[in-house]
Amino acid sequence: MYDLKILYFTDTHIRGTTPKNRKDNILETLERKFNEIVNIINLKNIDFVLHGGDIFDRPDISPSVVRKFAMILNNIKVPIYAIAGNHDLYGHNPNTLHRTMLGLFDGIELLKLINEKEKIILEKDDIKVQLTGAPYKYGIDSDRNKASYIINEKDENVNYAIHLVHGMLLDKPFIKGIPYTLIDDILETKADITLCGHYHSGFGIKEFNNKFFINPGSLIRITNSLKEIKRIPKVLIINIQKDIKLDFYYLESAKNGEEILDRSVIEKNMFKNEKMIYFKQSVEASQDFNKLDINHVLNDLSIADNIDKKVKSEAIKRIEEAQIEIGKED
Repeated sequence: MYDLKILYFTDTHIRGTTPKNRKDNILETLERKFNEIVNIINLKNIDFVLHGGDIFDRPDISPSVVRKFAMILNNIKVPIYAIAGNHDLYGHNPNTLHRTMLGLFDGIELLKLINEKEKIILEKDDIKVQLTGAPYKYGIDSDRNKASYIINEKDENVNYAIHLVHGMLLDKPFIKGIPYTLIDDILETKADITLCGHYHSGFGIKEFNNKFFINPGSLIRITNSLKEIKRIPKVLIINIQKDIKLDFYYLESAKNGEEILDRSVIEKNMFKNEKMIYFKQSVEASQDFNKLDINHVLNDLSIADNIDKKVKSEAIKRIEEAQIEIGKED
């Protein structure tokens, strides 16, 4: 029986400098991961490779770094299709693509960038897959009709339709104030598989109404959150025959999070947050000036030994200034 195999990965954030919250050399780590992906492609007999955006961490990466990864990608002997992420562009503007390093990769045909509203047919033997993509653009998750996420047309002569999107697609509500799109909002899409990036932690594989929505998470761990420390980077392998088979392949070159992410930064931030919360609670508890003597508040702040001296001094200064203003009004 014939099959068509696709490897998908996203958010590689190629960069030459190592973030301060990592213990390793991020350039060397990225090289190992990319080389492992090349080996997986050969080992698993992959037919097509898809990338979900943010190939680079910024649009103007150093030519020496770009050259290094161009040589690695050149070892991939099957077609590579990708969409642009927000980090690949200047000012989140797709019109700047022609002067970015990702645009260069597309121009020299190292990979093929999928333009919005473009249809590509992936074909092997008697299997045909419709491939579309929506690169990142400003407001992608504030659009009420979620047009970038939804495929309205699926060719009659294809077996399946796959859609790539670089946006904040999530399986459950997120932090208030940050735009996002829920899977529930786009269930009418005609895509059999919607592949997403941008949200680095990923949400795995979600199936609704015989449709798959997938984000394997970023290939590189940039932040040092507890969730990222526990997460192991992976790629997705899609095997299409008469039906769809989905498997994650965890990278052997990806080290344990505690080995490469600096936990001391987290603990320092947690300690700062705890102090700020305690201070906020102390002030809020004494904030009702109509019921409590302002001098009592000042006294509590002055003798508190668990509040930073600078914070304490600034708080006392502001309360004294407020007290003077209240006196003027009286």
